[in-house]
Amino acid sequence: MGKKYNDNEIEDVIFKKEEIVKPDFETAIDMLAEHSIALCKDHKTITYDGNGISPMIKLLMEGRNLKGYSVADVMVGKASAILFVKAGVINVYGRVMSDAGIDYLARHGINISYGTLTDNIVNEDGTDLCPMEKTVAPVEDYDEGFELLKARFS
Repeated sequence: MGKKYNDNEIEDVIFKKEEIVKPDFETAIDMLAEHSIALCKDHKTITYDGNGISPMIKLLMEGRNLKGYSVADVMVGKASAILFVKAGVINVYGRVMSDAGIDYLARHGINISYGTLTDNIVNEDGTDLCPMEKTVAPVEDYDEGFELLKARFS
């Protein structure tokens, strides 16, 4: 026989059954409104407000297990794509995403969504490619890419 509920418990059970739970990917995207990067898995979130790829470099250098996370980032190029693949994330949203970022993520089977598509990620003054993008332009292996990017932060 199943558990018997009083009237208050029934309301609680019905409410919980009808409660809408946002998928992790949508939660991460929503959190991007207040942060530069948001990662979400099983309703656990990690947010940062750092510039560029520095938050992901930090998370990977700390040895954080990000496998299976959904990520939303302000800007996604090949450099950040390499870090996301290295981390084992499954979904990536970029408010702005480059062709090279999409290509790298797609070749590694990661679900992709973006707000604006751009040819390239450029440096802060808009005069050249982003230095991190230049660093990984010829790289295909994510471990090699991570080591090159990490060296730029040492």
